[in-house]
Amino acid sequence: MIRETIVTTQSAAGEAHVAPMGATLVEGGYLLQPFRPSRTLDNLAARRACVVNFSDDARIFAGCITGRHRSWPTVPGTKLAGTVRLAAALAHDEVEVVRMEDDPTRPRFFCRTVHRETHAPFLGLNRAVAAVLEGAILVSRLHMMDSDRVDREMNYLSIAIEKTAGPAEREAWDWLCETIADHRARAVS
Repeated sequence: MIRETIVTTQSAAGEAHVAPMGATLVEGGYLLQPFRPSRTLDNLAARRACVVNFSDDARIFAGCITGRHRSWPTVPGTKLAGTVRLAAALAHDEVEVVRMEDDPTRPRFFCRTVHRETHAPFLGLNRAVAAVLEGAILVSRLHMMDSDRVDREMNYLSIAIEKTAGPAEREAWDWLCETIADHRARAVS
């Protein structure tokens, strides 16, 4: 099973990095597979630790993918040195890398959960949060997908936005739509 999460890492110099990532559940922790090149990959290789954050704020996912976001505040991890977590996380798992399998495209980091903590109750998701998450995945793959497919999928996802979105989900959705429009404008010019 893959959980859509926000992974926070720190560079060797201590700079925090926030990135959405599917975290595959494995016995005792997670398998993380960042693409080359990425700051998450560099930070995981350098620090051998990170935090898997759980959030229901669609803006964090969309904001990271589109670059249309404010800085997402982080705080130090609780147990694992050299880690930071999202200040707004509902919960987090601090993990350490126990094994890395190199790959030219997506190295595999097998991580063991060292500490798990809950910060706020999970009150459920509305369909708009799921739609924004799926839209963010589409936006991350614009360079690989034809525009007709993107339009079909975004049109379908917009139903959930229209029916269930609150202000945060609408803001995140707008970021995604603006990014698609910008991508197409650059392709034409």
